[in-house]
Amino acid sequence: MKKLYFDEVFSKLMNNPDFKKRWESSEPDFQAGVALIKERITAKMSQRQLAKEARTTQAVISRVERMTVSPTLNLLQRIAEVFGKKLEIRFS
Repeated sequence: MKKLYFDEVFSKLMNNPDFKKRWESSEPDFQAGVALIKERITAKMSQRQLAKEARTTQAVISRVERMTVSPTLNLLQRIAEVFGKKLEIRFS
């Protein structure tokens, strides 16, 4: 039985226009989730602590980190403030 490698499977999937569109549209949620996890770990904060300071719930923080929801700009701004950071949005 031939082993399938991620790169091979991914390459085939990216040839499917519907898959490619969904994959590319998920990039902002991925970037938000990664940035949130990185900042939270650097600050040595739990999801619960961050949620309390950002005036939301731990479940919301978890969903953003798991990329199952698209965070609002308002939420991202509050989170940035908790970390003493400025929220920046760019088109590239």
